[in-house]
Amino acid sequence: MPELRIILGDDHTIVRHGLRKILEDEPDWTVVGEAADGRDAVRQVLAAQPDVAILDIGMPLLNGIEATRQIAKRAQQVRVLILSMHADEAYIIQALQAGAKGYLLKDSADADLIRGVAAVAAGKSFFSPVVAQVMLDDYVRHLAEKGIVDRYESLSEREREIFQLIAEGHSNKEIAEILNISPTTVETHRGHILQKLDLHGTADIVLYAVRRGVIR
Repeated sequence: MPELRIILGDDHTIVRHGLRKILEDEPDWTVVGEAADGRDAVRQVLAAQPDVAILDIGMPLLNGIEATRQIAKRAQQVRVLILSMHADEAYIIQALQAGAKGYLLKDSADADLIRGVAAVAAGKSFFSPVVAQVMLDDYVRHLAEKGIVDRYESLSEREREIFQLIAEGHSNKEIAEILNISPTTVETHRGHILQKLDLHGTADIVLYAVRRGVIR
């Protein structure tokens, strides 16, 4: 198995050291850098080109959301996992729109951290179980209060399959191979999904999937 290279960004030394210990207990996982502020985190990511960057949402000089935005723009192959104390949908939306692949609460179990890093390293999405449940509960409550019909039921069986695969982080090519269809067909279905659900891109699909409980 190739080495998994990670950079940590958090302004608390104790937190970084604790995360490093958990991560480096995993075979072939190495923390190649630590940053105490967002600007240094971006600098180190651009220099080291790690597989995963774990960023605290509240870092000084440049917060985790803006650091993620810069990394997503300048080092697209680096997967970002956001760390936060807030199970607040507004923060989660901002993180996804900035380009983060996952959102992990700081009080999560060690096993969730390992699962989260492994998931985002593989290009998939990951959310703390508590975050996923909060978003699902809020979504159900919103539908009830507004009397809105969930448009997800308007998707065809094939569209639901593709919807979940997109939300899990698979590319059009990967989806085509999994379902034994052409990438062009996948793209056509993607367009129908976006139109039917009134969404505007992959980040919206991921957010909708978490809200509805399609992915966790």
